Amino acid sequence: MISADLHKDYPWARIHSLSYPVSLDALGEVLEEIRAMHRKTDHSDPRPGGSHFIGDSADAKLVRRLIEQVAPSMATVLITGESGTGKEVVARQIHEASGRTGPFVAVNCGAIPENLLESELFGHERGAFTGAVTSRAGRFEQAKGGTFFLDEIGDMPTVMQVKLLRVLEERVIERVGGTKSIPVDVRLIAATHRDLPMRIETGDFREDLYYRLSVFPIEISALRDRPDDIPPLVNEFIRRLNAEKSVSLQLSDDAMDSLCKYSWSGNVRELANLVERLAVIRPNGVVTAADLPWPIADRPAPGEETPEIIDDQLVPMDTAHAMNLPSDGIDLKQYLARIEQDMITQALADSGGVVQRAAELLGIGRTTLVEKIRRYGLNDRKSAVN
Repeated sequence: MISADLHKDYPWARIHSLSYPVSLDALGEVLEEIRAMHRKTDHSDPRPGGSHFIGDSADAKLVRRLIEQVAPSMATVLITGESGTGKEVVARQIHEASGRTGPFVAVNCGAIPENLLESELFGHERGAFTGAVTSRAGRFEQAKGGTFFLDEIGDMPTVMQVKLLRVLEERVIERVGGTKSIPVDVRLIAATHRDLPMRIETGDFREDLYYRLSVFPIEISALRDRPDDIPPLVNEFIRRLNAEKSVSLQLSDDAMDSLCKYSWSGNVRELANLVERLAVIRPNGVVTAADLPWPIADRPAPGEETPEIIDDQLVPMDTAHAMNLPSDGIDLKQYLARIEQDMITQALADSGGVVQRAAELLGIGRTTLVEKIRRYGLNDRKSAVN
C-alpha cells in the first residue's frame, strides 16, 4: 500500500491507487499535479553559477554596463542576438541585480504548442476545457514579485501577441475560462534571435508590441565577432566542470588559438559543449590543437587530402575524392542544410537582397524562398517586395 506522504511528495504514485475503471476527471487531476511539479522544478529556480555574462571584449563590457543600468528599474527589456549567445544568462543577471524577491520564471514561446500557450501563460479555471479538472495559475501569476522571461518572443502567435500587449498596458490577466481580472506584479524581459522589424514587415509580429517590448534593448554580438571573450569563457566552463564533476582541464596555446579563430555558428552554447566534450576526451589532462575536432582544428576535413605541389605548381585535389564519405560518417541532413543556407545567402547577396530575383537564381518559387529564409534565420537580410 502506498502511503499518503508518498502521494504528497510524488503525485505520480497516485496513479497506482486509482480505482478501475479510471475516470477521466481523476486521471486528469493526477496528471495536472505531475505537470505542476515538473513545471516548478523546470522554471522557477535560478541556475547556480551560470547567471553572469562572461567576457573581456568591448561588446561584453557594454552588455554588463547595460545590465547595471536597467536592472534597478521596472523597464521592459528586449534582448536580441543569435541562438546560443547567452540571452537567458543576461535575463537572469538582470533579475539577480534587480532586487526583486520573487522567482525568475522562464518560458520558451517556440517550445509550447499554440493551443496550449494561453493556458500556460495565463492559467485556466476548472472546466475551461476538457481535462481542466482544477483551476491553475499561469506563469505570469507564478512570477509574482519576480521576473518573467519570454524567450523566443518572435515565435509567439499573433493572437497571443494581442493578449500579451494588453498585459503590458494594463498589468492584468484573465485565466482561460475566467472573467476575473487578476493584477500581476512582474518584471518582463523578452528575447529573440529573429529580426523583429522584418517580421513586422511580413505581418508576423505586431509593431505596437515591438515598441512595448523594446523599451530598453540589449543586443548581444555573435561569439565570432568577439574572440577576446573565448579564453575567459573557456576558463569559466573549466571552473564549473571542476566544481561540479571534479574534472580538471588545461588548453595549450595552440589549442586556444584555434578556438579563437573558429567561427562558432552555435556561439557560446557550442563552445560550452566542446569544453565538456574535451573533458571527456582528456580528463585531468592538457588539450592540444591535435585533440580538437574538425573543423575547429586547422587541418583538412575527414576524407580530404592536402593539395600536392609539383614543380612549384599547386595541384588541387580531385573534386570527387573531396566529396567522399568520411570514415566516421556525417550528418547528411545538417550537411545539406548548410549547403542550402550558403546558396541562399549567396543568391541574396548577388540579387541585392531582392527575394524574387534570388528565387529565380535558385530556381525555386518566391514563397518557398521566403519560408527557407525564415527557417534558417536569415531575416537580417532586408528584401524588396516585388
